[in-house]
Amino acid sequence: MAEITEHALPAAPDVARGRRIPWPWLLVALAALLPVVVPNAYFTAVANLVLINCVLAISLSIVLGTTGQLSLGHAAFFALGAYASANLSGTWQWPVLLSVPAATLTVGLAGWLVARLFLRLSGYYLAVATLGVGVLLGIVLRNEQRLSGGPDGMPVATLDLFGQTVSERGWYGIFLTLLVLVVLGARNLLRSPAGRALRSLHDAETAAMTSGVDTAGYKIKVFVISCALAGTMGALYAHYAAFITPSATSLVRSVEYVMMVVIGGIGSVAGAIVGAIIVTLLPQALSGMEHYETLLIGSILLGSILLLPNGLVPELTRRWHSFRSRRP
Repeated sequence: MAEITEHALPAAPDVARGRRIPWPWLLVALAALLPVVVPNAYFTAVANLVLINCVLAISLSIVLGTTGQLSLGHAAFFALGAYASANLSGTWQWPVLLSVPAATLTVGLAGWLVARLFLRLSGYYLAVATLGVGVLLGIVLRNEQRLSGGPDGMPVATLDLFGQTVSERGWYGIFLTLLVLVVLGARNLLRSPAGRALRSLHDAETAAMTSGVDTAGYKIKVFVISCALAGTMGALYAHYAAFITPSATSLVRSVEYVMMVVIGGIGSVAGAIVGAIIVTLLPQALSGMEHYETLLIGSILLGSILLLPNGLVPELTRRWHSFRSRRP
């Protein structure tokens, strides 16, 4: 199993005080200052997209890195949350602050149903089954005009707080806060007895079953949590962008989420964040090379698998510890 790491870099000792420098909180503080340092609305919008993908990558990494279940339908749960909240706030005139939690519960229930049906499968069979869920949802959304607006998509109500529409900077604060909460929750889960039981499923499921671990129950629970997080981000993204289209369910989106996890490091919270940053920013950096964008991204993925089989963050962390242990 890929090594579970919690931070992109190990905490370095503060020689003067004999304490460890709180790297994660320093990174959060720097991230909070980003909209002030970079006042351009475009860069803030890109940063918002990075934060959204970070949460999605973490939610998928929890499933893939602990239970070893590969899902290619993660984009479907993202889109389901978006459309559920869009219809509740639009057609049914629910307040956005109420439609988002309702959409999360809806996606969580859908994830539970999918888990009950398909989590007995494993490997490629589960991947194909979850891919089928995404394809089916995409067909429904493209053909049901009343629910989705058809292939052209549908407008979505914006989020208003205190009588004003939330700005790009306001959304940045919401997404950053949510990311911090998700990171803390994922770390606590992986450190808990439940996290150790989940890791045992990845390493030796049969041995875990003989030890009394409720493998089916743990698989369902972690899958539902992952789907609910994807649905939450889908709902928030719909109100942030004020528009949603069925393309959100595409296979390309699901593959991108898997790429984020694989490049950063399967099972690594910090790796999911690093992978999300890389995969999200690459198209922006290659905007002038449209014809080579897919080739370059594919080459990076292939290179990371060949040269860093455990993922970028776990491999670099291992090499860093190895280097420190050899120092006199």
